[in-house]
Amino acid sequence: MKIYMITDLEGIAGVARWDQTGSDQPGYAQATRLMTEELCACVAGIQAVDARAEIWVWDAHGPGSIDVERFPRGALLLNRGSIEPPAFLDSTFDAVFFLGQHAKAGTLNGNLAHTYSSQGYGWFKINGLELGEFGCRAALAGSLGVPTVFISGDDTMLAEARALIPNIYGAQVKIGLGQQLALHLAPEDARDLVRDTAAQAAAHLGEIAPFVIPGPPYEQVIRIVGRTDPGHLLRHGFSQVDAQTFVKRAERLQDLHV
Repeated sequence: MKIYMITDLEGIAGVARWDQTGSDQPGYAQATRLMTEELCACVAGIQAVDARAEIWVWDAHGPGSIDVERFPRGALLLNRGSIEPPAFLDSTFDAVFFLGQHAKAGTLNGNLAHTYSSQGYGWFKINGLELGEFGCRAALAGSLGVPTVFISGDDTMLAEARALIPNIYGAQVKIGLGQQLALHLAPEDARDLVRDTAAQAAAHLGEIAPFVIPGPPYEQVIRIVGRTDPGHLLRHGFSQVDAQTFVKRAERLQDLHV
């Protein structure tokens, strides 16, 4: 079994405020410890099904969110850094797991909900379908023939995931009550849930089909907000439609902003 795991910080039990998510923020150290313990539980769930599973873990949170000294034995870490899609994901993987994911920007009561940047983007659409980070990356995996089988986060994230992949295995570790407010499971209870749900997902990989957006071609439309500098979009081949809207067309999803 070969698993590609994408981790984030905002969907972890005990993490609910922006001052926990940045490396220069007072709550960051505790948040990374909480996240790493959920990671250990997720890996343990997979290993309970296949002790020899090859598990790649990509730390996809902006400044990083994994305490490397606590990183689980038997897994492989792909650290946060300069990396372009598909971030070494390819068709040799059996499945993708999302750990600690947050809902897309604009989600009602989505705890720490945003799309790629908490300050920069209003929404992303691919072929007319509005998607957050989960949807974009699950679609990228699907274009490579790899199914997305596991998601953890708050209730709004699980609803977003199940709207795209109805039979995905989900670990709801908190209930979103607002942008910086949630009702959390105790950390140890959250870890137990993540471990058990990851084991169920690993045991039923073949039952979930890859999430596929019809194409090619693919058209991505991005809406920026606030003081976002669109230079990086223009440098990556996007065309400017108006002051806030940018569009790019491609034959491969990995050539878009995913």
